[in-house]
Amino acid sequence: MHPVVVVMGVSGSGKSTVAALVAQRLGVPFAEADELHPSTNIAKMTAGVPLTDEDRLPWLAAIAGWIGEHARAGGGVVTCSALKRSYRDLLREAAPGHVWFLHPHGDRALLADRMTRRTGHFMPLSLLDSQLADLEPLGPDEPGAQVDFRLTPDEIADVAVRACQPQTSLD
Repeated sequence: MHPVVVVMGVSGSGKSTVAALVAQRLGVPFAEADELHPSTNIAKMTAGVPLTDEDRLPWLAAIAGWIGEHARAGGGVVTCSALKRSYRDLLREAAPGHVWFLHPHGDRALLADRMTRRTGHFMPLSLLDSQLADLEPLGPDEPGAQVDFRLTPDEIADVAVRACQPQTSLD
């Protein structure tokens, strides 16, 4: 039994790459939360318009539904920017005690470079600063880990897999 791992962070941080690796190593399903966005959200972001909290609520509800379903089924891995504590609280409510966050983070310049080099994604570079402004790092009471995204995706996935292994008691 594994938790549902939410790979969080701003665009360009490597969420999708890392999440796919973690899911493969844990042998659990993977979901790309970008695919759960309503078309209106994708249109706004494509046009360079930041989403509001109101825009994000249906998307977060869809992700929370996925989390709840997969927590009951034995675990999963999903990407989600989860920029604010309130968003993460909503996601945790879907499966209390069974959600763990992995936050690849790092330098804005590297994020911008990654975003300019990738193709086929709707998120424009112009929204990076609004995402960084909204980002609230994991609190000490939130289950998860923050990892420097200059590590390789394999190294980041290793951190997550080690942290998600059930802890055994020596009692």
